This record gives sequence, C-alpha cells and structure tokens, in this order.
Amino acid sequence: MTPLEIIQNLYASFRKRDYLTFRKLCSPDIEWVQNPGFPGGATYEGADAIIKGVFERNDALWDDFRFELESMHGAGEVVTVIGHYAGKNSTTNEPFRASVVHIYDVADGAVQRFRMFADTHTLHQSLASK
Repeated sequence: MTPLEIIQNLYASFRKRDYLTFRKLCSPDIEWVQNPGFPGGATYEGADAIIKGVFERNDALWDDFRFELESMHGAGEVVTVIGHYAGKNSTTNEPFRASVVHIYDVADGAVQRFRMFADTHTLHQSLASK
C-alpha cells in the first residue's frame, strides 16, 4: 500500500472503532502528538496508549465525537489531512465543529508519527458546562 492508502485505511478503522486494524497500520513505536491545549492532549507512544489516551478519552468527553474529512494529500511518505472534529457536549447536547489538520509520517508500510493541529479554543468551549 502507498502511504496515502495506509492513511485512508487508518481513517476507515477510526470510523468503525476497528482497533485491530488500527494496530496493524501503525508501527509498534508510533508517536502520536496532539497539539498543546487539546483537552487531554499529550504525546502518546504505541497503539494501546493511543487507543486509551486519545480515542477512548475523546468518546468519554463528547457524544458522537468524530472526524469529518475535507481533503487528504500525499507527498511521498508524508500525508496531510484537513478536516473538522465534530460532536456534542454530553451535558448540554450543544454541537461543536473545530478545524483540524493531521500530518502523518509513513515508512516501511506503517504509520510512524502523527501530529495534530486543532482549534483548541472551540474544543474547550464545547466542554464548558462539564
């Protein structure tokens, strides 16, 4: 698979909460970097830490948390993804939409590193009543 195809499959695994496929697409020592200010944001290493610290945490913070894809661009081993996070405050049911860019480094047929740049102000506002 090309780096672009790997990332397309990664997003399909996100949507399905298919963590087995997610693990297969990532290198064992994948580095997952969320930008400062993201609720619970940190740097995670390894698929299990990412699943627990990122995906399960996001599902606990918001209802219907999801990534909405706008575009995906491959440039060799780097794939840039542009989109939005969306969901609802689980207390007020108030929806939110926050702009985000994801950058992936892919090598040897696996995702090596993820970097996220998100509108953290919007995300913090969505949690204001919690």
